[in-house]
Amino acid sequence: MGIEEEAVRVTRREETSRERVVALAGNPNVGKSTVFNKLTGLRQHTGNWPGKTVEVALGKHRLDGRNINLVDLPGTYSLSVNSAEEEIAREFICNGGADAVVVIVDATCLERNLNLVLQTVEITDRVVVCVNLMDEAKKKGIRVDLELLQQRLGIPVVGTSARNGVGLEKLMDTVGLVADGKLRPTPIRVRSQGDSSSESDVVEIVKACERIFQEVVSIDNKEYAGRDRKIDRLLTSKTTGYPVMILLLFVVFWITITGANYPSQLLSHVLFSFEPLLQKLMTSLGAPEGLVNLLTEGGYRTLAWVVSVMLPPMAIFFPLFTLLEDCGYLPRIAFNLDNFFRKACAHGKQALTMCMGFGCNAAGVIGCRIIDSPRERLIAIITNNFVPCNGRFPTLIALITMFLVGTSGGFLQSAVSTLMLTGIIVLAVSVTIVTSRILSKTLLRGEPSSFYLELPPYRRPQIGRVIVRSILDRTLYVLGRAVVVALPAGLIIWVFANTHIDGISILNWSADILDPLARLMGLDGYILLAFILGFPANEIVVPIIIMSYMSKGALIELDSLAELRALFVENGWTWLTAACTMLFSLMHWPCSTTCLTIRKETGSTKWTLVSFLVPTVVGVVVCITFATVVRTFGFAP
Repeated sequence: MGIEEEAVRVTRREETSRERVVALAGNPNVGKSTVFNKLTGLRQHTGNWPGKTVEVALGKHRLDGRNINLVDLPGTYSLSVNSAEEEIAREFICNGGADAVVVIVDATCLERNLNLVLQTVEITDRVVVCVNLMDEAKKKGIRVDLELLQQRLGIPVVGTSARNGVGLEKLMDTVGLVADGKLRPTPIRVRSQGDSSSESDVVEIVKACERIFQEVVSIDNKEYAGRDRKIDRLLTSKTTGYPVMILLLFVVFWITITGANYPSQLLSHVLFSFEPLLQKLMTSLGAPEGLVNLLTEGGYRTLAWVVSVMLPPMAIFFPLFTLLEDCGYLPRIAFNLDNFFRKACAHGKQALTMCMGFGCNAAGVIGCRIIDSPRERLIAIITNNFVPCNGRFPTLIALITMFLVGTSGGFLQSAVSTLMLTGIIVLAVSVTIVTSRILSKTLLRGEPSSFYLELPPYRRPQIGRVIVRSILDRTLYVLGRAVVVALPAGLIIWVFANTHIDGISILNWSADILDPLARLMGLDGYILLAFILGFPANEIVVPIIIMSYMSKGALIELDSLAELRALFVENGWTWLTAACTMLFSLMHWPCSTTCLTIRKETGSTKWTLVSFLVPTVVGVVVCITFATVVRTFGFAP
């Protein structure tokens, strides 16, 4: 049973159950999910960009010995039914049988939020206004006269600071009185008797919001209150917005690369040191030598490599990225890139889904739900894989360091590596925009749709919550997925490398078949085979390449990138091989998890296949073109 149906069922129980249903409505970024979490005890993820909450959530709150069923509606700017969020919110408020509706507004930008309040009171008079973020308003010198606001609206108004739990008890006491019918609000009505969505009614609501705002809000410190606008002039300006965006990207990657080096080496030594103990244990238990080698050289070594290479960068990158999310910078990135996507006949919110793809492309695909247009949503889904996920970052970083910068170490080496990685990300964004343009003119013709993109106020991120959420929700999730597929992949590769037919291993035989196409692309058969076998997860591509180059198909411990570079050079690698491998890592088919997610989100095998083929074709064409140009002009070693 769906959440909405469950909420309706609860409302139809007999009055003796003493349960009530209360809907929580509000614009995005007003702290609605924070209020919900504080009242119910649930730990629902809260994002700092429009449309993050796309499904209705249900929780319970105990009030005077009874249950209050809270329904967290999707964040929406209005109830005009122009988007999926608006449709869900309006449908529930109209037909969900709620005993009361709490409209949560932001005290720092009250005028815009009042629009939803005035639309809601047109549908039901059982409305309570929760003026949230009162602490932030105080810091900015903004004072809201709650009593006067209550008089002007004709409905109960309660001020809260949900993050600190201030005012929530009073809020629920008021909500309980309204839900029980003991307090009957008499809200104002500003619309005419005609069509409620007419232009004249919209104008009247806007005028009413402005009038009420001017009466109840005063700004003591106008200079401090204008802080956000001053920062936005720097971060969203056509002159400085793009350089700052690239600079921040550079800083995040530099901290990630520099900070992950030593932990990664230490973790590698620790994990590989357990292998002899594992071998002795299995031998003492009487396990056959072949089984011991299969599990240790094939399975355990692959796991050790994946964990040691992936965990440190993720543990650094995800918290840094989440800090940018929590402080309110990601919507500014979408604002800066909106013009490019609009020219590509795509949706500006696609920039947000790209940002989600940095962690995991499957998460980026799910994030495409915030795009209302089916055509533009498909474009975002198909092109999301061009953004390198966390599983591809270790490959890109290692190859840049080994073949394009050098392995001597030091600040200069890490700075140049970071600069080149930043350039690769810029290339990925450019390819995404160009491919979106091609799709919008071929398979998915159409014009870009209009949309609201809110620039939320800058907020001080909660460092503790950011670390916990990043480690639990992102780092461990992605690492767990990689570990699950790394073990069987390691076993399969070991079997392929150690099973011979007519004196040739299955691994060598497969690589020989792929070698002609791979050479044309600037790769070799083993590299292309590694990408194919790495379909379950991009994280295992490099381990597969290493195991393929070993004489017995076993992954050895490499103490440094210099040793890894020596191994690759012995097998014919040049800087051109590394460059083409990076390009194909950037542009090839989505991993299995992402493909399954695409199938679930689109409900179509056709579009899943298109999402698989588009980046693959682009990657093959780009690699062949790049390798051909380099060889033609004599740049190849």
